[in-house]
Amino acid sequence: MVGAGISTSAGIPDFRSPGTGLYSNLQSYDLPYPEAIFEIGFFKKHPEPFFALARELYPGQFKPTVCHYFMRLLQDKGLLLRCYTQNIDTLERVAGLDPELLVEAHGTFFTSHCLRPSCRQRYGLAWMRERIFSSLVPKCEKCQGLVKPDIVFFGESLPSRFFALLESDFEKVDLLLIMGTSLQVQPFASLISRDVAWLGDCNSGCLALAELLGWKEELEELVRREHAAIDAKGGDTVGGDPQKHQGDEDKDGGNPRKSLGDKAKAQRDPEESLGDKEKAQSDPKKSLGDKAKAEKDPKKPQGDKDKVQNDPEKSQGGSKDRPQSMGGATQN
Repeated sequence: MVGAGISTSAGIPDFRSPGTGLYSNLQSYDLPYPEAIFEIGFFKKHPEPFFALARELYPGQFKPTVCHYFMRLLQDKGLLLRCYTQNIDTLERVAGLDPELLVEAHGTFFTSHCLRPSCRQRYGLAWMRERIFSSLVPKCEKCQGLVKPDIVFFGESLPSRFFALLESDFEKVDLLLIMGTSLQVQPFASLISRDVAWLGDCNSGCLALAELLGWKEELEELVRREHAAIDAKGGDTVGGDPQKHQGDEDKDGGNPRKSLGDKAKAQRDPEESLGDKEKAQSDPKKSLGDKAKAEKDPKKPQGDKDKVQNDPEKSQGGSKDRPQSMGGATQN
């Protein structure tokens, strides 16, 4: 289970960090309050601020981090049951995670849909990107309705895939890894109870765990190889763009991130974390060894029957019976 913290070393900000977070840098958009830019009601009336921001948030400008490739390594070794991500930056896809193993709980930029209920025409990443970078408000080619990326706004439900897979994954999972999220927002906050904590930056934590597993060199080589392939393509990390114009019902929702204006940080190469510079604030051998186990209780209800509602960071909701640990990381 991952959040914005696994992508910050790629140059993509989180939402709420003072000074550098997304909400701290929206003054130029003349909003009534920062969160309005991600509210569905405001968007339908005033879509221009979001699409101006989307030019800076848009996928294809960043490289996956060590954390993303650690999950890829788990997948390649047949150990990844599912990756539940709160991010919308699509870097899990860029890193090579199989979409079947991916639950984009806050949606994604990867697909878009017309907002008119009678239409719901589906569009792909390249179609939306062309319009956003042409400073156009995307309109449906079929009905001229407003087209929105499939990211979850305030006022929208989380994708059904999140709830459809959650219970069955909980029954199968052996170990849950939580990275890059403080678990302060719903519904992720109520899905788990923490057993072992390792405090430090995400890339260093993944490298420390990989070393304990005997995979560190393999992980470092995977990052170098994949970043070289991205560089060879001119740095464009946009993956395949299937289903450009296929009518389809909405299946996914989402959540955005990326630096703004002159305050945008220069992109950092995650390979900087691959050397001897990694700093651990705790001894990884104490916290990542035999103690590391997910506390599972699939039958324990969470008592939250709220209807799921939106938010890149605050989506509310849940199923009637929600397990104590989310089926997220590895299985035997």
